[in-house]
Amino acid sequence: MAPKRPKGAGAFPKPVESPAPSRPDPSELYAALDLGTNSCRMLVAQPKGSQFHVVDSFSKSVQLGAGLEKYGRLSRTSMNRTISALRVCQQKLRRHEVRRMRLVATEACRRAQNAREFIRQVKRETGLTLEIIQPEEEARLAVISCAPLVSTKTEQLLVVDIGGGSTELVWIDLSAVPSIERPRALMRLHAGFHMNDSPFPAARVVDWISVPLGVATLRDQFSDVESDSARYALMSWFFEENLTEFAPYKDEQTREGFQIVGTSGTVTTVAASHLGLRRYDRNKVDGLRMTSDQIEKVITNYLELGPEGRRRDPRIGLDRQALIMSGAAILQALLRCWPTDRLSVADRGLREGLLYAQMSADGVLEDGF
Repeated sequence: MAPKRPKGAGAFPKPVESPAPSRPDPSELYAALDLGTNSCRMLVAQPKGSQFHVVDSFSKSVQLGAGLEKYGRLSRTSMNRTISALRVCQQKLRRHEVRRMRLVATEACRRAQNAREFIRQVKRETGLTLEIIQPEEEARLAVISCAPLVSTKTEQLLVVDIGGGSTELVWIDLSAVPSIERPRALMRLHAGFHMNDSPFPAARVVDWISVPLGVATLRDQFSDVESDSARYALMSWFFEENLTEFAPYKDEQTREGFQIVGTSGTVTTVAASHLGLRRYDRNKVDGLRMTSDQIEKVITNYLELGPEGRRRDPRIGLDRQALIMSGAAILQALLRCWPTDRLSVADRGLREGLLYAQMSADGVLEDGF
């Protein structure tokens, strides 16, 4: 089946990557920084209609959570590496004179015994104030960032955010929401998963879960298994074992009216491999729809390549090759539970959700749905 790109896939919050023609007014700028287990990423943007225009961005693999699984603490080396990246972010924020921002940290800082010490060190050395957010907010922000990719035909939706240290799953029932209202109903979840007093048709969150296994932490759990295929099978089985408390796990889901939206480097890498891209192209990947069979074919090819072949594969890239099989194991476990003909690939996530939430709260976005 040929991949399809849904109508509205280019709608907010797909950022416009070209530089602004003139220096933007600092009073119009917003920033969002996502410090995860593996990466440090930031966007600086200004509202533009119902979307936003990216003025500046930053992304770097910092491996903050290296060794966390074994020692329960952030290492001095990983903290120093991360602070160096945060200094670059601080310089960008200062250059653009950004006043409105949210700078958040996720699973690595939620779990590390010395996280508070690290947050204080970041403040002392960079002037940046990091906020450790809870899993529910992380899941909620992933949902609203992906809302434009949801089909008006979707009645049951699973949003999956595969991170470095954790994986967030949110199951949403849209069957009571008029078709045309479904993306808008998802956007309203920025105010909370339970909005019983909303005057608008509401998306109902059936269940959500934050599994403390992401591409880095799951890889570390099975790093002592030498066989590539055995390690992969164990990772996928182990991740599925951690889904048993997720309510929809117990129910068989029909493919009709069901959609998965996946946001992560794993999902975008699988999409790029499916398309045969030798150079990553966000415009071709974001919004792409894939079937379970197409994803299975890509993962099978990864296994056939083996570690050396994956390292040489330009579709995977050097930064992603060490983590792609743990991410693929998570993805395959999900598709084993809930096969679908519509998995939408989202090259967007926490940063975009943070920007939308800030701009929405300030009332500076037009209603584009």
